[in-house]
Amino acid sequence: QVQLVESGGTLVQAGGSLRLSCAVSGRTASNTAIAWFRQDSGKDREYVGVIRWGSRYTYYADSVKGRFTISRDNAKNMVSLQMNSLKPEDTAVYYCAAGQPILSAISRQDMYRYWGHGTQVTVSP
Repeated sequence: QVQLVESGGTLVQAGGSLRLSCAVSGRTASNTAIAWFRQDSGKDREYVGVIRWGSRYTYYADSVKGRFTISRDNAKNMVSLQMNSLKPEDTAVYYCAAGQPILSAISRQDMYRYWGHGTQVTVSP
């Protein structure tokens, strides 16, 4: 069982930066991956990026590559999503999720068993 709690969402202007946090508790293994997904109103939930708990490897969606960075602090049981150069289209509820996905399916939602409740990010033009 893994529990996830997101925080840090707020209103920010386009071009600005924001850092989201995901507090992780419960049982994690070296092959556990913590992913970020987002969902805007009326749209499907989409993959943002992921980091493996036992390594520094990160993977990103093309839409955020070069702007967003995922990092983890195992000692604090925290995963962060640093978002720079924000755009209005980044507006969404951001969720962190935990699972043990295979690499070829790392962006699939069904690979993640545990989910947080989300934090709202709104980017104004």
